[in-house]
Amino acid sequence: MSQLSQRTGDNLSEKYDLYGNMLFKLCMVILCNKEDAEDVVQDTFAKYLQKHPDFRGAEHEKAWFIKVATNGSRDKRRYRFFKKTVCLDEIEAYAQTPEQSQVLEQLMALSPKYKTILYLHYIEGYKIKEIADILGMKDTTVKVALYRGREQLKMELRKELTQ
Repeated sequence: MSQLSQRTGDNLSEKYDLYGNMLFKLCMVILCNKEDAEDVVQDTFAKYLQKHPDFRGAEHEKAWFIKVATNGSRDKRRYRFFKKTVCLDEIEAYAQTPEQSQVLEQLMALSPKYKTILYLHYIEGYKIKEIADILGMKDTTVKVALYRGREQLKMELRKELTQ
């Protein structure tokens, strides 16, 4: 194997170790389907290899991966044969804690326009400004989506408690 391809493979492996699990969970929340989430993550890393982007720092790099995976997930959802199916056991396998498993499960039940923003805010810990920059939105749009997503989540939790 040539030295360049060896270096590229090492770099890809390093990036996958850093971002693979986080991207997979994000895609699972958006797509609610393991196979589709895996496809989008794979496509994200393929785009990384094709484009060889230059990053200003670690946060810029992470934001790039999140943006590409989010866009890929949205494209996959638009595909006319898209099916929303997921086994709850699969969610638990990728969650780091039982609480995270419950949160991921609740996020998957939300409207697609709120999933990504709530995931980035509550699971990944991004601030509103950072989410706006990553997703190419205005701060106020992110704030409104967080508010509405929380309200939708509250309604779902109330329904669950009353049943």
